[in-house]
Amino acid sequence: MKIILSAVICLLAIVSPLGAQVIDTTVCDILANPQAFDGKTVRLKGVVTAGFDDFSIKDSNCKRPVNAIWLAFPEGTKAKAGPVAAVQIQLAKNSASSQVAPSRPPVKLDKNKDFKQFDSLLSAPYKGPGMCLGCGKYKVTATLTGRLDGTKDPGVVRDASGKVTGLNGFGNMRQYSTRLVLQSVTEVAGQEIDYSKSAAEANNDNKGESGGGDPVAAAHQAARALGQGSPAGIQVQQAAAAFGEPGESNGVVIDFGTPNEALTADESKGSSDSPDGLLFRCTFNMDRLKGDALARAISHTGTHIADFRRTGPVYMPYESEYRAWQTTILSALATGQKSLTAPGGVVIWNTAWSAETRNNLVHQALSDVITNWTSFQK
Repeated sequence: MKIILSAVICLLAIVSPLGAQVIDTTVCDILANPQAFDGKTVRLKGVVTAGFDDFSIKDSNCKRPVNAIWLAFPEGTKAKAGPVAAVQIQLAKNSASSQVAPSRPPVKLDKNKDFKQFDSLLSAPYKGPGMCLGCGKYKVTATLTGRLDGTKDPGVVRDASGKVTGLNGFGNMRQYSTRLVLQSVTEVAGQEIDYSKSAAEANNDNKGESGGGDPVAAAHQAARALGQGSPAGIQVQQAAAAFGEPGESNGVVIDFGTPNEALTADESKGSSDSPDGLLFRCTFNMDRLKGDALARAISHTGTHIADFRRTGPVYMPYESEYRAWQTTILSALATGQKSLTAPGGVVIWNTAWSAETRNNLVHQALSDVITNWTSFQK
């Protein structure tokens, strides 16, 4: 009997420390103090969405500029769910500043039945009339366990002279102070998103599958259609120009795939040079950006890059997303697109809107998308 009890005590001594390493917490607790959770294994329950340029666990009650944690899979996972487009910022090879990827504990993902359901639900696209840019069919509530990476101030770090000395943050445009690298997922429940309103408004619009050709050239053409000297034309032109001329090495690289993994290389200096010492890698999921949708994605991501390079990180996340979606709408308007829907089922553009109400309706729609879907606050 003593031998059995001793064995049990020894087993508990082994198991307890391992169990104690997992911290049960919430999205808001993590966002309140990201650095306190950096490198630790956490378990939390939340709503996960995969949209146009976001892939995150959200809680709109946190009262932060960004009420979300960027979600990523361990490198090499090859999962399907993730953002449709994203921009990763790196220091260029020729940057005078140094950037070494931090040493982080490795994460091994449990690809069990729950994970497969999770990945399948979040990668299922909404299929309906018109163009719904990056729209998924479901949002998912789940309990997630993984390594939490946290930093105090996301974005670019500059010295007193304005020189870039480092980069912090995670996800699209490094807007997120935290990232969860997924280890396991349980209690998965999918909720189908209601697109009935957007489907009704987009019923006569077939623009979603048309188009093709060079999407950057299409963005330049949209700028000319709006009038190159007009404010709208200038905004769209700046987004197109962010990608440079054919053959030009301006630090912007276009890649294809699903940007859903925590790549070690993303946290170190890049392998190529850039005029201003910064690299912008734009990754697009071509399975979800058919026809004109890729041109809209170019206008959206190009706005982020143009704004960042012109002014530095002056725009807060809400303002940055607002301008990017605004340019996306202008690009649609210039090509005669009748309607445009954003993730969550919000119609952000409709030619049927009267001239008197159009500006207010666009503003209300964008505020709804950014606040309620992306969980960015003013």
